Amino acid sequence: MPYTKQIKKVVIVGGGTAGWLAANHLAKHLVNNSDNGVEVTLVESPNIPTIGVGEGTVPMMRQSLMELGISETEFITECDATFKQGIKFVDWLQNPTAGKPRYYHHAFDYPKIDEVNLTPYWLQKNDQQSFADALSIQSRLCDAGLAPKNITTPEYQGLTAYAYHLDAGKFAKILTRNAVEKLGVKHLKAEVNAVYLTGNGEIKSIVTEELGEIEGDFFVDCTGFKAVLIGQALEVDFVDKSDVLFADHAVTIQVPYEDQNSPIASHTISTALESGWIWDIGLTQRRGIGHVYSSKYISHDEAEAQLRAYVGDAAKGIDSRLIPMNIGYREKFWHKNCVALGLAQGFVEPLEATGLLVFDATAKMLAEQFPSNKGVMPAIAEQFNKNVKISWNNVIDFVKLHYCLSKRDDSQFWLDNRDPASIPDSLKEKLERWQYQLPSQYDFANRFEIFNLENYLYVLYGMQFKTDIAMLATRFQDKSKAQQAFQRIKEQTDIALTRLPKNRELINKIYEYGLQKN
Repeated sequence: MPYTKQIKKVVIVGGGTAGWLAANHLAKHLVNNSDNGVEVTLVESPNIPTIGVGEGTVPMMRQSLMELGISETEFITECDATFKQGIKFVDWLQNPTAGKPRYYHHAFDYPKIDEVNLTPYWLQKNDQQSFADALSIQSRLCDAGLAPKNITTPEYQGLTAYAYHLDAGKFAKILTRNAVEKLGVKHLKAEVNAVYLTGNGEIKSIVTEELGEIEGDFFVDCTGFKAVLIGQALEVDFVDKSDVLFADHAVTIQVPYEDQNSPIASHTISTALESGWIWDIGLTQRRGIGHVYSSKYISHDEAEAQLRAYVGDAAKGIDSRLIPMNIGYREKFWHKNCVALGLAQGFVEPLEATGLLVFDATAKMLAEQFPSNKGVMPAIAEQFNKNVKISWNNVIDFVKLHYCLSKRDDSQFWLDNRDPASIPDSLKEKLERWQYQLPSQYDFANRFEIFNLENYLYVLYGMQFKTDIAMLATRFQDKSKAQQAFQRIKEQTDIALTRLPKNRELINKIYEYGLQKN
């Protein structure tokens, strides 16, 4: 080890959701507010608004909020948050038929296994029941607009697995308050004008317009697509993945409900269009709706027109916002004494709430692996870079899966997405294997893969992927147990449908009464 200087000050550059998630995780793990802890400072520009591309989360966020000591009641009421139990994919499989949208669910509850793996028995069934309906209670709860819990259920607990839809700007504010007031993070508002490096290429300090020079031992780049530290100052290249995932823009609009009692969907609605797809997310006071598309296949004006056609009359007089997206990730995520998180690290389209998911997961990974001194930093950085690259490549494979399994041929966008030349070899190998072999845990041996077996099962069989297990049929001799398990799931679903409230009904009660503490 060349030197063992202790790391005493971490400077996070950039706020927003990614910056404040990083601040919370680091301050929590590094005991920021103790005499012997590591000082955590966040410097954010007073002039840059939160982009808020993704307002959806996955169940991991629930765990993070609980670990950070944030009350679920406060989070829901202050962030206009609602419950999310999965994603409903509309018209992804086949060309749309007028008046007959076809869909499948990627639910958050893992498929019920009980004493037997039900997937092969579902494949052998001929009753046309969807994979999600057969193996989980959650898809039917979503179709009924129900919440995942009752008002008497304590915070962060539920009958089903759940996440949230949220207002990204308000979420950043509650994270800010938690980091500053509870965890002792120093919050500075200043515009960064320059970055000074040391002789060995590390970052020495940032120079701000308002506060002058700010030194640190370790820096976290949360400056968005600009990547001021990792990209501009340290010159770490960006790995472009637009040859795999074509969507490079989003046009968004915020639509108020017709009245305050309008239903709130308990899932994200993702509707495929000719050159991309539309997200539809229900918050308490409005729906956040965005068209994610590829500018190679459709103009910005046409994309906005399709978005407004989807929304209908409610979109009249409401301004839209155009958001360009850089699709890919950094060649290295940790270089010298700097780690990139958030959009500075990488981004792919927000199809499966991938943005907040990776931001949260990698911030937590950094906090838990944070070096005690600079001497061990290169070894930890090497492992971090390897693990995060695995995560990003898995995310890209999983998002591409939704496109390449489609049978849509109504535009060049879908034909090109199905072209084997645009499919990563790692995904092609899995799909070839799964034609005659059931997907299993052994296909997902690395814990940093982000999306795992259960996620793939919902999409594979929701998209009617064919796994021919005829020659394996003799291996599945638990038909009686499987049938009993299918029946239990049906009975559990029927009971839940009668006992759970509507999503808006539960949200209203939380505003009135709050949830019980654990």
